[in-house]
Amino acid sequence: MAIDWDRRTCARRGHVTYAPDEPRLRAGLHAETALGEVWRCLRCGDFALGEPHCCGPASEAPLVPRGKVLRDLFVLRFLAVERAVRGVFIVLVALAVWRFSNSQDAVRSLFDEYLDVFRPVFRHFHYDLDHSPVVGTIQKTFGYRHDTLLLVAVLLLAYAVIELVEAAGLWYARRWAEYLTVVATAAFLPLEIYELTEHISWLKIATLVLNILAVVYILLAKRLFGLRGGHRAFEAERRSASLLEVEEAAKAGAPAQT
Repeated sequence: MAIDWDRRTCARRGHVTYAPDEPRLRAGLHAETALGEVWRCLRCGDFALGEPHCCGPASEAPLVPRGKVLRDLFVLRFLAVERAVRGVFIVLVALAVWRFSNSQDAVRSLFDEYLDVFRPVFRHFHYDLDHSPVVGTIQKTFGYRHDTLLLVAVLLLAYAVIELVEAAGLWYARRWAEYLTVVATAAFLPLEIYELTEHISWLKIATLVLNILAVVYILLAKRLFGLRGGHRAFEAERRSASLLEVEEAAKAGAPAQT
């Protein structure tokens, strides 16, 4: 079932009405009913009761996202939420590494104590904790120097900041954020592929596929780096849509002059 993005958005945010100065367009957008005057919504095309939100020349009609633009905005905001969640998680990891770097000896002692407690339990199930890859990895981290762990925490925090900046920019559909997302995501793809060669998991596969789809979608849909006409074609398409919104909503009236 196709999603009617226009009516879906109007149901959440309300209609957007506009009274153009041009008489022919104004007649197509306006009607009188027994309940009072109604104006056609620039987003979904339905009539809304009451006075228009604003008025002026048709060329200055507000840019109301509709149709494909609303769908693209929904996808960008989905990616923004994913980036935000990832950024917050990385911040927590960075804080944990920083805390660990300041109390390695205490954490090592606590870990060894719990390891001694759980070793007989796991041995009962024929699992040797001393040869566990997870336990081995944790024990290796105890040998890292304080300066090394501090550097890791700083790098993780910097990566988290990038993710959170991406999330904010994508939420508000900023073009610089789209470029940043494509560059930053593409830069980490080789690392994600390398991790799959080391160990395959469904989470890593899903993350890699999602990032590849995100890069391809943003590149093509937003015409980045000169693709599909580049920025000029993107702006022309957007401005053309904004000028046509009044005309498309005024189908009952005479054709608008451009």
